[in-house]
Amino acid sequence: MKRWLIAGAIFVGRTNMVEFAFGGVGLNPHYGTPRNPWDRRAARVPGGSSSGAAVAQAEGMCAIALGTDTRGSIRQPAALCGIVGFKPTARRVPRDGAFPLSYTLDSVGPLANSVACCAAYDAVLAGESAELAALSAKGLRLLLPRSMALDDLDAEVEHAFARAVQRLAAAGAQISELPVPAFNRQDEYYKGGGIAGAEVVHVHQPYVARFKEYDPRVGKRVAMGTSLSAADYVELLHLRAAFIREIEALAAPYDAIVMPSVPCVAPTIAETEASEESYFRWNFRIMRNNGLINFLDGCAVTLPCHAPRTAPVGFMVAGTAGSDRRILAVAAAIERALSHN
Repeated sequence: MKRWLIAGAIFVGRTNMVEFAFGGVGLNPHYGTPRNPWDRRAARVPGGSSSGAAVAQAEGMCAIALGTDTRGSIRQPAALCGIVGFKPTARRVPRDGAFPLSYTLDSVGPLANSVACCAAYDAVLAGESAELAALSAKGLRLLLPRSMALDDLDAEVEHAFARAVQRLAAAGAQISELPVPAFNRQDEYYKGGGIAGAEVVHVHQPYVARFKEYDPRVGKRVAMGTSLSAADYVELLHLRAAFIREIEALAAPYDAIVMPSVPCVAPTIAETEASEESYFRWNFRIMRNNGLINFLDGCAVTLPCHAPRTAPVGFMVAGTAGSDRRILAVAAAIERALSHN
């Protein structure tokens, strides 16, 4: 925030969010769940954990909103609310003052109305040059990972994403669909809550006496981490290192990895609150694709790819660690191609 203040930012308020940033649906039983601006009458979820940030941005209440992303908490609400969100490489942006969820995975980034806006705000947050390379969609080399990231899509998501891929191909992008079996092993990556599950137990040790006051859904996820041993944690770190090496080698010939940001459109709040089982099913579904990039230690933009007056659908443009400004430039080129066709 200091960097934003120095740059002249004016803070207009704090937005509601998921308790301790630990959830992808966007529910908050203590202060209320912000309704998704799309189809507000149906009372749909905003996505989480940066739920109020996305709603405020989508409603035009601010020029930019700030969020955190540990397993998609910027990109999920951005995608479901129909705006742009950027998750930077975790180490690029200082996390001073942000209550931690995961020391390893937390990253801080912007939600805004365009890729250019996210790029400008990211430059301030990271203390880097605001200049962004001007790219064209023509000639972009995009990797479409044949994996669970493309499976079990809502009809609206499947249609909007396929339409976007077709437009990019028509604009001259080279799209290669290749099998990425490493993307199918999330059960291993997030066993017991994964790296964040182990680290969140340490974060919340001082608050054990108040544990009964937690949102029960958040409390259950914190408790899951207690099942992980020190050996489990070390094994997860080694598994992550191997995953990073594998995906870096696979992605090296390409400008970006592309996939749907979220495999579904926003469900109703009532659907996700119907039962504990329903909540956790929706929570995993919403976080499914985004969590891959956090485990990769990568960076990613989600940008809208749906037709006007239809359910918001996010198009994710992702890259490996440190490729942030390049990924933003690629996402800006994709944004232009999708808006001009």
